[in-house]
Amino acid sequence: MPGCLVLSGAAERFAEEIARAGDIDIAVEACTTVAEALRRYSGQSIVFGNPDLVAAILPELPAVDWVQSTWAGVKPLCDIARRDYVLTGVKDVFGPQISEYVMAYLLAHKLKVHERMARQCKREWYPASSGVLHGKRLGVMGTGSIGAHVARTGRAFGMKLTGLSRSGAPLPDFDHVEPVSRLHDFLAGLDFLVTTLPQTDSTDRLLDRAALGKLPSHAYVINVGRGNVIDDDALVDALESGTLAGAALDVFNEEPLPGDSRFWSAPNLTITAHIAAISHPSLIAPVFLENYRRFSNGEPLKFVIDLDKGY
Repeated sequence: MPGCLVLSGAAERFAEEIARAGDIDIAVEACTTVAEALRRYSGQSIVFGNPDLVAAILPELPAVDWVQSTWAGVKPLCDIARRDYVLTGVKDVFGPQISEYVMAYLLAHKLKVHERMARQCKREWYPASSGVLHGKRLGVMGTGSIGAHVARTGRAFGMKLTGLSRSGAPLPDFDHVEPVSRLHDFLAGLDFLVTTLPQTDSTDRLLDRAALGKLPSHAYVINVGRGNVIDDDALVDALESGTLAGAALDVFNEEPLPGDSRFWSAPNLTITAHIAAISHPSLIAPVFLENYRRFSNGEPLKFVIDLDKGY
């Protein structure tokens, strides 16, 4: 059976999950740093790891035929020149975590959780009524496995679902899907907007000042995709001027978010530190093991990434 180099800060936990599978005997070298991986690499044809760490050493590992990412985002590997290998990603794993995050902040917004806590700290009785999610329009940018799960969860709350994709092809989890060429029409009239898009050239600043201006002033924005999708200054300006009701951001162009970022002081903005979906080894290892079986048997791998498209 082909050996595997595991390269991740959680490499030992990934190795434990692989060993726990029991039915596959894989020679694993678990490494937590690039330097360690270079020392311990002995010609393995498989690398399973974090894209940023793998990208740093992949040009020096000529025998590698297949890389299994531990993350949904693979941009570091798409940015290097090497193309003579197969890259597989992670799907059908992060949808539940992302959906819980999205619904938590939609509910917090409509139930006025932040306002109520602030009034409680001041010992003020705050009888303002809450809003509801039922019947509201939720737009989801990106209709893949994560976006589809968000849509299904939103439907359970009685929301109306509109998706945005490259083609605009109908999908069962959405009431309607618009092509990206009709972005402004998609945005008009939404109550909530969630973006799950990957970082590619075509998604860069897709939500620019003009696009954000198409959203109603009561709209609430959540970004759990990648930070490049939103024009930072345009979003802060919209929050400061009241032309957007609020936002929750989990991803940013620069992470950790710098102390001088305008986001820190933007009104009605919740900042989280890229924690909406964590690559827990217990969730990711089964994806690798299924592909390992396929790789060993010469079968097509699941979730193959187009390195030029980035997804």
